[in-house]
Amino acid sequence: MHEFCRAIASGGGGGCGLGLGAGAGGWGLGAGITLHRGSKVKPKRADSILVLIASKQEWISRALETILAPRGYCVRTAFTRSDTLAQLQREPPDAVILDELREITAQEFCRELREHRLIPPTTPTLLTLSSPATRRDRLAAWRAGAWACLGDPLDAEELLAILDAFVPAKLAADQARTDSFIDEVTGVYNVRGVTRRARELAAQASRQNGALGCVLLAPDLSDPSNDAKEEEQLLQSIADSLKASARTSDAIGRLGSTAFIIIAVNTDAAQAHGLGQRLADAVLATPHPNGKRMPQQLKLFGGCHGVSDFRTAAIDESELMLRATAALDLARSEPTGSWLRDYEEDT
Repeated sequence: MHEFCRAIASGGGGGCGLGLGAGAGGWGLGAGITLHRGSKVKPKRADSILVLIASKQEWISRALETILAPRGYCVRTAFTRSDTLAQLQREPPDAVILDELREITAQEFCRELREHRLIPPTTPTLLTLSSPATRRDRLAAWRAGAWACLGDPLDAEELLAILDAFVPAKLAADQARTDSFIDEVTGVYNVRGVTRRARELAAQASRQNGALGCVLLAPDLSDPSNDAKEEEQLLQSIADSLKASARTSDAIGRLGSTAFIIIAVNTDAAQAHGLGQRLADAVLATPHPNGKRMPQQLKLFGGCHGVSDFRTAAIDESELMLRATAALDLARSEPTGSWLRDYEEDT
């Protein structure tokens, strides 16, 4: 790939004889290769689909941008591992092209990104090599989590065809997550999902003149030494514990960045308090992702509320959740008091 890119970056001079030029039907790459404008990628928004290129060589990034930009792709470049990680966090790309970096090989970096979930598994990730890609190279790339492995000389039409095929699938997955009721990180309901499920449970409680309760639990993540990955793993572990400990009929969701909500039928105010205590005990007893138990310094805050007859109560499911949230806020604002607070009218 590198020899091909060097030729493009330098305008096609030298022995390679490959250069970009605008023709009537598309972009010519020399050697009889033409990239037609007719298959340009449809943008997902007012700007363009974002491709992040990570390479220690600036001319490689420039060359790839020269191929991608005419097809409607917006290109960002990174030249170091730290710069790549920063850009992934700042603006998640729609596709990633990994070349060699000074600190790490493309294959090692790809494996790191996948294993530590630094990019979603739905983001197409392509590896480029400075030598022809062998079967062994392709297998190693796939095992590292890459979607494709491109060798030298780079086939520009193959690169564009791969992106044209993979990026729409990634965008469709993004849209599915947007329309989904499930939180991507924890696997419990997201706000949209738990709100809908609460409405269903409220209707059930109303028909049966039954009790309905709500519990919110939130870990104290104010320790500045926690990094984003550790916090994400902790939230995943808490969610797993809640799913294992709650009743099948309970609806579990994630509110905001750290709070979890549990909507429980046949649960009045006193029972909601007991449910909160039981679930908190289960969370603190859950094995940590590193194989250890939750750190002793982990602190939980909780709020709860419930009504014995939801049909005659002068609230709806939204008000029930708001009251439990108010109780949680009170617990957070008074850390020396009880960690689990019941809703009070003057809260």
